[in-house]
Amino acid sequence: MNGPEFGAPTGGVPAQRGQRLVASFPTYVDAQRLVDEMSDQGFPVEHLRIIGDGVRTVEQVTGRMTKGRAALVGAGAGAWFGLFIGLLFGLFAVGPAWLWVLLVSVAVGALWGAIFGFVAHWATRGQRDFSSVHTLQAERYDVYVDASHAGEAERFRQEANL
Repeated sequence: MNGPEFGAPTGGVPAQRGQRLVASFPTYVDAQRLVDEMSDQGFPVEHLRIIGDGVRTVEQVTGRMTKGRAALVGAGAGAWFGLFIGLLFGLFAVGPAWLWVLLVSVAVGALWGAIFGFVAHWATRGQRDFSSVHTLQAERYDVYVDASHAGEAERFRQEANL
C-alpha cells in the first residue's frame, strides 16, 4: 500500500466525527478491493466509507454532433420507446395483429424520435456541436471506519496485505 499509516490524517476530506482512516488508494478499484477483502473475511463493512478526495469532472468528447446524427440518435431512442408502447398495446391485440401493432409502434416512435432529435439539435444553433460523456474522477480514495471498529479494521487490513 502506498498510503499513510492507519489512522493518520491525510489533509483532504475530513472524516466524520468518530471515524478513522484505514487506507488510501490511487484508484477506486483498489479501495473497493480492500472493502471486498474485508467483507470476505467477515468484517462488518457497513461501518466503512470510501471517500474520493480531489474530485474533478472530466468530459470526454466522443464525436461531432450534426443534425443528421441527432436525428439518428433520436430515432433510436424513439424506436425503443415505440417498442415498449407496442408491447403494452400488443397485449390487448387478438391473433397476429399484435405483430403489426408492435411494428407500427416502433416505426412511429422512430419517426417522432428523429423529428424531436433534429429539432432539439437545430434549436441549439450550433452552440454544442459535439457529443460527450461526463465522469467524476478523484485524486485518491480513502477508506474510513467507525472508531468503534478501528482496531478490528487495522487487523483485517494487515491480514489482507493491502
